Amino acid sequence: MYNQTIASAGNTPTKQLLSTVIQYRKDQEGQCYLEENTILYVCRGRWRIEHGATMLEVNTGQLVLLHQHRLIRYRVVQEEALEAPAFLLLTLCGSVVRDFVKQAHLQAVTPPTPGNMVLHEPSVRVSACLQSVEAYFRQGVSMTDALIRLKIQEFLYCLPGSMADQSLLQLILDLRQNYPCNITTVVEENLTNTITLGQLARMSGRSLSSFRRDFLAIYNMPPSRWIRLQRLEKSLQLLASTRMSVTDICYTLGFENIAHFSRLFKSHFGIPPSACRTTANTQPLAATMGEA
Repeated sequence: MYNQTIASAGNTPTKQLLSTVIQYRKDQEGQCYLEENTILYVCRGRWRIEHGATMLEVNTGQLVLLHQHRLIRYRVVQEEALEAPAFLLLTLCGSVVRDFVKQAHLQAVTPPTPGNMVLHEPSVRVSACLQSVEAYFRQGVSMTDALIRLKIQEFLYCLPGSMADQSLLQLILDLRQNYPCNITTVVEENLTNTITLGQLARMSGRSLSSFRRDFLAIYNMPPSRWIRLQRLEKSLQLLASTRMSVTDICYTLGFENIAHFSRLFKSHFGIPPSACRTTANTQPLAATMGEA
């Protein structure tokens, strides 16, 4: 397991550069929440990148443009013989992109709206730029705030070099205001993910107060309670229909720990989760969902 992040010199980033982070990941699987639009570049191996029901397999030398306010999952699907799989995450902080647009005398355009994940085969020049960033991590060299900003701007300046890269640049320069997403889609796609209500709100393009208000209008229930009930219902289904352990079900569905899960389960269904495995018929329990 290896995961290194360079944020700034002295580990005390300024507020302006807080989102300007370069990460080098070698952990076999995991998830991360994207505060800003982000470039994922695969240094080695084949990785599966997932956002909700959308999945991409990304090979060595390919990159993906990932939209802000998304929770992505990743895992290795094929390793290379000599070195461990790894990928880079370059956060495209809005201030850095705007500075680039001014310095390069470019106009922000409005390209067709892409999906949440855009796969791209970079040119040799762009690949060389990203490989030079990886070199700092491989050699254990720290990067200052100024160098981080410079490397991200270098990446942006490399993009106008080919027609294919220019199309990626046009997507990056799409500085339109985000419109609110479908709140039902956002919540249900992330039902089992361990994320906060604040992150769900940002993923839906809303403030926390607006998210709570809109959620209540749709579901007639506060979001934290609705999510908890949906997870409990799913846990009952898994206990009845699979051989997954109580521990695996607990963490798969995003509960904090076993004690927390068992307490909520017993409070809602009247028996602990372990008892479901010895109960011949769980249907009466399922029927109580509307009564709790």
